[in-house]
Amino acid sequence: MTKQFLFSLASRLSLLVTLVFSSSASSFDKDEQDSSDLVEKSPLVPLVGINIPENIYRSLEQKSEIFGKKIDQLRIQHKKNPALLKLIPDVQVFHKAIDWGLRHKNFYEVHEFKIAENLLQEGNTRATQLSKGKSPWTRKSGLVVRGYISKIDNSIQPYGLVIPQSQTTDPWRKRRLDIWLHGRDDKLSELKFIHQRQNDMGEFTPVDSIVLHPYGRFCNAFKFAGEIDVIEAIKHVSENYPVDKERLSIRGFSMGGAGCWHLATHYASNWIAAAPGAGFAESLKYLNLSDKELPPQYERKLWGLYDATAYAGNLFNTSTIAYSGEHDKQIQAAQIMEKFLLKEDLTLQHIIGPKTVHKYHSASKAEINERINSIVTKGRNRIPSAVRLITRTLRYNRQSWVQVDGIQEHWMPSRVEAGLIGNKHIEISTINISRIILSMPSGTCPLKPNVNPTIILDGQKLKGERVHTDRSWKSRFIKTYGKWRSVRNFEFIGLVKRPKIQGPIDDAFMDSFVNVKPTGKAMTEHIGKWTAAQLDQALLDWEMQFRGKPKVVKDIDLSANEIESNNLILWGDFKSNSIIAKIINQLPLIWNHESIKLGQTKAPSNTHIPILIYPNPLNQRKYIVLNSGFTFSRFGHMSNATQTPKLPDWALADMFKPYNAGNSECIKAAGFFDEQWQPKLTH
Repeated sequence: MTKQFLFSLASRLSLLVTLVFSSSASSFDKDEQDSSDLVEKSPLVPLVGINIPENIYRSLEQKSEIFGKKIDQLRIQHKKNPALLKLIPDVQVFHKAIDWGLRHKNFYEVHEFKIAENLLQEGNTRATQLSKGKSPWTRKSGLVVRGYISKIDNSIQPYGLVIPQSQTTDPWRKRRLDIWLHGRDDKLSELKFIHQRQNDMGEFTPVDSIVLHPYGRFCNAFKFAGEIDVIEAIKHVSENYPVDKERLSIRGFSMGGAGCWHLATHYASNWIAAAPGAGFAESLKYLNLSDKELPPQYERKLWGLYDATAYAGNLFNTSTIAYSGEHDKQIQAAQIMEKFLLKEDLTLQHIIGPKTVHKYHSASKAEINERINSIVTKGRNRIPSAVRLITRTLRYNRQSWVQVDGIQEHWMPSRVEAGLIGNKHIEISTINISRIILSMPSGTCPLKPNVNPTIILDGQKLKGERVHTDRSWKSRFIKTYGKWRSVRNFEFIGLVKRPKIQGPIDDAFMDSFVNVKPTGKAMTEHIGKWTAAQLDQALLDWEMQFRGKPKVVKDIDLSANEIESNNLILWGDFKSNSIIAKIINQLPLIWNHESIKLGQTKAPSNTHIPILIYPNPLNQRKYIVLNSGFTFSRFGHMSNATQTPKLPDWALADMFKPYNAGNSECIKAAGFFDEQWQPKLTH
C-alpha cells in the first residue's frame, strides 16, 4: 500500500471534483460528445516503465512470438492427453511475463531485459521437455514457479513454491502448507514476480513444509479476484502435491498483512494458524477521513465486505498471532483488531518488534516461528465443539460445520454461536439469520448415529436428521414468522438472496464472467457512445489491475453454454442489446424511451442509464450485471484500503458527466436490493 496516500488524499479528491465540474460545465453538443468525455480514465497500473531500446524490443518480441507458437503446438500435441495438457500453464506463465511486459512497458530497470531472456530460456526448456512428455519441474525441490488457468477469466496466473528437499525422497507424505502474501509493489509485473520466485526463498521457510507465494493478480490486498487467486492457487497446489489440509497456515506483511487479516477472518476455520504482519484491517480509521471526505452511506456500508474488524469474532475458530514493529505506523491494524477482539472476549496475541519500523525484528520473527510451529504440529480440529460465525454477507457464510444460507438483512451484523453438548445435542443462538445448515463430512460426526439429535435453536427444541452410516451428517433449518423449523431442502417462491447470489455489483467478478457486447442501435447515439466507452475502459481496467483479458461476445453470438457457466455483464440498452431486451420485463425496473424507474427513483432515459446486479432470469444460479465493470477501478493506484466496492446493488448514472463509480456527482441514486431482490429506499 502507498504510504503517501494519507498525505495526498485531500488533494486527489479536490482534483477529482475539479475535473468533474469542469467537464460538466464545458460547452459541448450532447449528441456529438467525444468518447473521451464519457469516462474518467483510470490511472495505469502497474506503473509504466522505462523506454525499451528498439533492438531489444524487436528481439524479445520475435523470441516471444516463436515461443508462443511452440506453446500452440503443445496444445495440439497433447489435446488428447489431459494430464499433460494441464501442465501447459506452467510454460505459459513465462510467455505471459514477456508478452505483457512488452505490451504494457513493464520493464523498470535495464537488467530486467536480461531477466526476460532468462525467462524465455526457462520457458522454452519446459516446452521442449513437455513436448517429450516430461515435466521435471513438478518433482523439483527448492524454488519452483507454477501456473494455472483461472476460472474467472481463463487467464494464466503464476504462483511460486518453496518445496522442501524431503519431498524428493519422500514424495507421498502429506505436508504442511504455509501461504505467504506479498507486500505492495506498483512495479510487480509477472516478470518481476516470477524472477523473485526463482531467486528468493521468502520471509518464512518452515522445515519440511511447502510454502505457497500467490501472485494475487498484482496489488489489490488479495481482495476480489486477488482473493480468488489465493483460493485457486491453494487448490492447484493441493491437486499437484500431497498437502495436509488440516495444517494450512497463512501469513503476510504490509499489503500482505492486510490480505492476511481479511482472509484469516473470512475463512478462519480453514486455517490452523494465521500470522498477519502490519497492513491495515479496515478503511475508516486507517484512511483517517474527515467528515467532509466520507463517501456516500452505501459505500461506507460496503466497507463491511472487507473490514476485518467486522469479522473479528471469527478468529475464535483459529489461532492468530499478529506482528507489528514498535515504530511502524501500521501497528494501527493490530491495535484496532485488539479492540474489536476484546468485544468478542478474545485477547489478541500481538508480538511487537522493539524499536522497529516497517519490517520484522529478528527476535520477534523467531518467536512467531516457534509459536506457529507449535500450533501447526497439533493439526486442525475439523469438528470443534464450539463454532462462532460472524458475517454481513452470504459471500462469507461458513465456519467449520456451521453454514448460513440466509440473512434477514444484508450488511447488518449477523451471528451464529453453536456448540456440541455431549453426543446427542447441539445448542445454537443466532442474530439476523433466516436459514442455517449444519454439516459434517464423512467420518467426522461425533453425534450418535441411531438417534435424531436434539437441536436447541434460539431456545426452540427441534429434531435434526439422523447421522449417516459413513458418520456424515447434515440438517437444515429455516426461520419464518419468528419461528425455526427443520426442513429437508430449502424451497422458495420467487427470488431470495443466496450464497454467491447476493451482490453487490463487484461480486459478479469473483466467478466466471463474460462481457456481452451490443450489436443493435441504441435508443440514442449518446447511449451507444457511452456504453462503448465504458466497455473499453472496463476491459482495460481489468487487464491492468487484475492481469487478465475478459471474454467479450456479441449479444447475437451468446451461447447456451455461456449462459449456463458465466455471470453475464450486459452492455447497452434494451434496443441495442438483444439479451437485455429478452430479460428486461423480468428485471426490477421500468425502462422505456422516456424514463427509467428503479424503486422510488426516476430519471430521463436519454440522460441516465441503469447499473445493477441481479439473478440472471435465464439462469438464476448466475448474475447479470448491467453496464459496469468492477467499481473501484479509478482507485487501484492509491491505497489498498480504497479498493472497496464503490456501488451497491444498483445505481442510476448520469451519462453527461464523466463516469466514475466512486464519484457521487455522476451517480443520481444508488441502493441495495432487499433479501427478495426488490429495491430498498435510495441513498
